[in-house]
Amino acid sequence: MEALTKIKTNWNHEELKAYTLIYCMNADVKVIDKEVETILSSVNESIYEKMVEEFSKDNDFESIQKISNTVKDLNYTKDQIQSLFDEIRKVFYADNELSIMERNIALGLKRVLGF
Repeated sequence: MEALTKIKTNWNHEELKAYTLIYCMNADVKVIDKEVETILSSVNESIYEKMVEEFSKDNDFESIQKISNTVKDLNYTKDQIQSLFDEIRKVFYADNELSIMERNIALGLKRVLGF
């Protein structure tokens, strides 16, 4: 069986946050303006655009690998992961509801990030 290649990034904290929030925004396959506005209130617009472009090229497996590996590479603490999940929650509730898909993404990310 072929070993999986570790997908690495050279992202900084803001790029990781932007990518993760974009990933979460797309969880229910319907992107609304309020979600975009929520993300843009938290990250620089040029970084947002850069990460949207990168996200559009990735499949779900690649996205999860990038998020997980970058959190490890940046040595995120439990507090930093909690802060990231606080931002995720804002994106999920931007439309005032939490879909089943969004809930499942949150649970999966918690498991993957050991939170």
